Amino acid sequence: MVVCRGCCCGDARKNPGTDHAGQLDRLRSAAAEHGFRVRTSDCLGPCDQANVVVVQPSPAGRRAGGRPVWVGFATDDDSTEEVVAWAVAGGPGVAPPPVTLELQFVGPRPPRA
Repeated sequence: MVVCRGCCCGDARKNPGTDHAGQLDRLRSAAAEHGFRVRTSDCLGPCDQANVVVVQPSPAGRRAGGRPVWVGFATDDDSTEEVVAWAVAGGPGVAPPPVTLELQFVGPRPPRA
């Protein structure tokens, strides 16, 4: 998983009231517990859809044809928990995303698992 922390994502001026540090802590905690990785990146580009999180497929997901999925507008606890739940379930290529999270996809929609 890649969490944007560039010019707009993670910026309290862009999304006041969002616990940006808490979001990153939650994602890292889940990663440590469930065996996936979380990295941060400088600006990923779709600044108007901050915060952006890229959910990457697990090795099994890649073998099944899963591709990275960009999730925009991930600024609340519900979004964070849905990203965590999907990653824990196997992510792209293995598990279908939560339906409400699909509404936040940035770019082309991935094929259904």
